[in-house]
Amino acid sequence: MHGPVIETDRLILRPTAAEDFDAWAECMADPEVNRFLGGPQPRAIAWRNFMTMAGCWSIAGFGMFSVIERASGRWMGRLGPWQPEGWPGHEIGWALLRETWGKGYATEGAAASMDWAFANLGWSQVIHSINPQNLASIGVAKKLGSTWQGPGALPPPFEDDIVDLWGQTREQWIARRR
Repeated sequence: MHGPVIETDRLILRPTAAEDFDAWAECMADPEVNRFLGGPQPRAIAWRNFMTMAGCWSIAGFGMFSVIERASGRWMGRLGPWQPEGWPGHEIGWALLRETWGKGYATEGAAASMDWAFANLGWSQVIHSINPQNLASIGVAKKLGSTWQGPGALPPPFEDDIVDLWGQTREQWIARRR
């Protein structure tokens, strides 16, 4: 495992590790979790995406973190920096197990991830690409202080996905965190 380990009050954020895969595959197979993320993934596709995230850490020096609950050591999801080829900006995204929703974990982890990305990746702005019907994720973006930037366009094979871009600058984030 190469990369930072970030601890918050309730979470440990760390790069993807081999022991995360079974929980990752379960999360990615859940139709409700993936309602706005292209739909549920069979285990073989989840494996490819899991390996993509691990490869991002190895090659780019960043990727989404595995979210681990500090109290139990349980894998709860993935979140953090993400910028695939052709993406509309430097994204901080999230996808968590359904049973963890509504407890503030996405906001807590995304905030720590934004702190890390702005401090270590040289990013001047972050976005969150969110389907306009995904009210829970819009709520997280608002809690982070991000504002609606307008409709977005994703690269193939996601070109038909409807997304709005939410975001903020590094300066806005730093002012908010003071």
